[in-house]
Amino acid sequence: MRVGLVQLTVTDDPAGNLPQTLALVRAAVAGGAGFVLTPECTNALSSDRAHQQDILHPEDSDPTLAALRAEAARADIWLLIGSLGLKTRDDDGRFANRSLLIDPTGAITARYDKIHMFDVTLSESETYRESASYRPGARAVLAETPFGMLGLTVCYDIRFPALYRRLAQGGAQIITVPAAFNHITGAAHWETLLRARAIETGCYILAPAQTGFHAEVRGKGRRTHGHSLVIAPWGEVLADAGTDPGVIFAEIDLAEVARARARVPSLSHDRPFDGP
Repeated sequence: MRVGLVQLTVTDDPAGNLPQTLALVRAAVAGGAGFVLTPECTNALSSDRAHQQDILHPEDSDPTLAALRAEAARADIWLLIGSLGLKTRDDDGRFANRSLLIDPTGAITARYDKIHMFDVTLSESETYRESASYRPGARAVLAETPFGMLGLTVCYDIRFPALYRRLAQGGAQIITVPAAFNHITGAAHWETLLRARAIETGCYILAPAQTGFHAEVRGKGRRTHGHSLVIAPWGEVLADAGTDPGVIFAEIDLAEVARARARVPSLSHDRPFDGP
């Protein structure tokens, strides 16, 4: 299976972001990809909750979702919408950060709500409280496709290896990690974390990312790291998008999953232990 990872620089305007997203999805299809992936926050990046309330929609009426479902059906491809910010019916008004897998008919075949919220203080001027706007998910998700079993994750999840081990032991051969990874932590940790998760699980890791400066109508904007990556089950980097918007491609061969796991069968070597 040839995969195409879309790297975006979105703003906080979903309608303005959609044309570039569709253009790059079409470029991925033109390049031969049968499975196309977009980053976290494909519809918009915004740090202002009031603005999010104005621009976001419930899943059943989200314009970005509708357009991308139609595009998947038109192109006859599998499409992972890395995530969308979506309104929920939660009493506290928080949104969902939801990854959606679309099949070649345009149907939604899997949904995953990001479990781990990015609540960090990187410096006096760089603070994030994702949980103030987004409520965490509570369920790990596997999705069966003709080209392999997918495990769905999003961005900050990458720092919680237990989730990845659970997915791999549950049958995942490919794990998706769409992200809007901070430029500071990205430079320090992004590639290392992705390669570690691939090596630990013997899975392909597909990580489409946001990149560059993301302007906001309300707010100071933010920077993301870019470097969408495809990592092989043995830990090799197969493709790196660098820091410009665009598409990268790689070939997925599930024989490599079996080969890596046969060489180091650590997924079957769990041992009970006491402490600490």
